[in-house]
Amino acid sequence: MNLNNALYIRIKVVPGASRDAISGILGDRLKVKTSAPPEDGKANKAICKLLAKSLGIKPAQVNVHRGHTNPEKTIRIDEYAIDSISASLGIENDDLKKIAFDKE
Repeated sequence: MNLNNALYIRIKVVPGASRDAISGILGDRLKVKTSAPPEDGKANKAICKLLAKSLGIKPAQVNVHRGHTNPEKTIRIDEYAIDSISASLGIENDDLKKIAFDKE
């Protein structure tokens, strides 16, 4: 498997939802719901954990790059395999191109 260094994904977080879920594309962002509240970084930790689990990678490989206190965030995924990202997130490759980039 060919691993790339870092991928940045724009997301829209909905904290305080009834359950944790990746809800698909919303404009130029991936919509992610979490039951965690938006306080003390709880929602940030929950979305990183959810994305890591969905992608089958270690939680340490996923972190909030930008937007720590904003529902619109940029997530950094380290050492990823591009061919598995779309399938793991349940989105089309064309949609991935709308929400993701590999250079800051």
